[in-house]
Parts: sequence; C-alpha cells; structure tokens
Amino acid sequence: MTNQMMTQEAVRERAQQAFRNHLKHLSGGDIKAWVELWEENGVLEFPYGPAGFPDRKEGKAELYDYMQNFPKHFEVQFTDLEFHLTVDPELVVAEFKSLGKHRETGNPYNQTYISVVETKDGLITRYRDFWNPLVAIESVGSVNDAVRFSD
Repeated sequence: MTNQMMTQEAVRERAQQAFRNHLKHLSGGDIKAWVELWEENGVLEFPYGPAGFPDRKEGKAELYDYMQNFPKHFEVQFTDLEFHLTVDPELVVAEFKSLGKHRETGNPYNQTYISVVETKDGLITRYRDFWNPLVAIESVGSVNDAVRFSD
C-alpha cells in the first residue's frame, strides 16, 4: 500500500512499529532480523560517540558488521519508550532507556536515549542515535574498549 493510500495515522503507526521492532530485535539479540528493518542504504549516525567511535555506518552490510556482536557484549532490555508526535508521520522521535549489563565486565549498562529516526515505507532510512558515551565507557571499562565493541 502506498503512502498516498494510507492515512497519516497508519503511516505513523508503521514507522513506530519499525522502531519497536528495532528495540525488540536488539534486546533479543536477533541482528539479522534487525538489519531487515533497514532500507538497503540506511544510515546509522552517532552524534555523541567518543573519540575514535564511528560517526556513522551506512548500508545493510556495514550495519550488520557493526552490530553483529552486540548481543555477545551486551544484555539489555529497553524500557520507558515514549514517542513524540511529529508533523511527518514517517519521522519517529523516541525517548527510552536501557537496563542491562556488559557481559564481560558485569558492569551495568543503564542508558538513556533519544532517537530521531527517518523511515520510508516502514523501513529505517536514517537513525540518529543520541546516547551518553560515558555510560558505555563505564560499562565496558575504557574508551578503547567502547570504541572496539563491534569486534
């Protein structure tokens, strides 16, 4: 169904469902399903990453390579999801938290996020991930380890 045939509310719900699925697949460790939520050339950006952390990842192959080891390193559950209405129904602005730990160190990984996510036809095209790098550094033990988490 094209966007012109869908109501604004249906388009918004589809975009928000893509975001909910993103959280579900990450917390469940299903990175293959997570990548399928993305448009072929989708972009993941990290505006607040620490020095040495990538600014962005682009395309399904790069996204998969980057995130494939996330479940090996982190055990997380996402909570307190709140969507903020936008004029564009395909734009998702969400606040949420994670409760979890870094598997190797056992240190907590309790993060607060704000995400700005552009979608098209239910797929993520651009995801700006705003999170606190200090929480990640404390969880994994050092800046160098935080930068290498995808290894």
